[in-house]
Amino acid sequence: MNTKDHFKLGLFSANCSGGLAVTKIDERWGATWEENLRMARVADEAGIDFLLPVARWIGYKGDTNFHGSVLEPIPWAAALLAATQRISVFSTVHTAFNHPLVTAKQIATLDAIGGGRAGLNIVAGWNQPEYETMGVDMADAHDDRYGFAQEWCDVVREAWERDEIFDFEGKFFSLKHVEALPKPTGGRVPILNAGSSKQGRNFAGRNSDFVFTIVGGPEDGEGIVQSVKSQAMADHQRAVGVLTLSHVVCRPTNDEALDYLNYYAEENADWGAVDYLMNLQGLHAQSFTKEMLATMRSRFAAGHGSCPLIGTPDQVAAEIARYAKAGFDGMTLAFVDYVGELEYFAQEVLPRLERLGVRQPLSAM
Repeated sequence: MNTKDHFKLGLFSANCSGGLAVTKIDERWGATWEENLRMARVADEAGIDFLLPVARWIGYKGDTNFHGSVLEPIPWAAALLAATQRISVFSTVHTAFNHPLVTAKQIATLDAIGGGRAGLNIVAGWNQPEYETMGVDMADAHDDRYGFAQEWCDVVREAWERDEIFDFEGKFFSLKHVEALPKPTGGRVPILNAGSSKQGRNFAGRNSDFVFTIVGGPEDGEGIVQSVKSQAMADHQRAVGVLTLSHVVCRPTNDEALDYLNYYAEENADWGAVDYLMNLQGLHAQSFTKEMLATMRSRFAAGHGSCPLIGTPDQVAAEIARYAKAGFDGMTLAFVDYVGELEYFAQEVLPRLERLGVRQPLSAM
């Protein structure tokens, strides 16, 4: 994740059944360990920069219970870091459900396993039913959730940065004689958080290396990138990278790509899960505006509301180049099949991105 002058590409949500495709097709992603291991090895060999999981404990109902089966990110990352050579692997951690000192040690251990390739994705929380599952109260106010997350992050940072035994006294945590070894390589790992709300972007500007944000496309994304980066510099004197998320359907012809999109995301969409998910997003999250939610039902079925990359290898490469030109530092990819479709993407799209000057050749990384 430290490569400069290089548009970063990662894989998102492969640890979750369905990935980002809310579909009923028989061949939908199962997110088994065997599938994830094959995915990681293909991505590692192809030069994909990072893997980003989702942390989830209950599914999104519908006919398939989308995201009903999820490999937990910490052991998932440990196994994948041990099985790969160069790719970075993030762990997604919900602050409300995980003690910060436990997380600090877990991430430091992952970083040792991967030789400096671990990352941390911090989630302040939004999914009310999961709080009920965990028996934890979710603060109604977005500010309160991020206030807790900020103190949680402060504890993690102290654990990584302080060599001596220390105490920590805050509003939410009162910790005595803390010992925190080992430390991550270089004293910390890359931190990412989703930041589409005002509070999320401010949190990212203060704490994160990358803010992961929802956009409509490269057109509105350009202004969002400029706003996020300028705010982080003005408020916290920090430079942050900005990432967005996408779903990919890449085929030899545009008609083939559109036909497959229609097959899995229209004819066979799990509309019950789509509507349940969109309702939760509208009630408790601020990742999507009300206007976006009102017009994005099909896009949720295709890729959980992420940006579409649909078409031939030339079309997909050109669209990714538009995001790079808009100022994004990278984006995540999701496929219906994270193995077979990723292999085709690596063979056909990555060389085109190199020729466009968006990506460096693998030999240069």
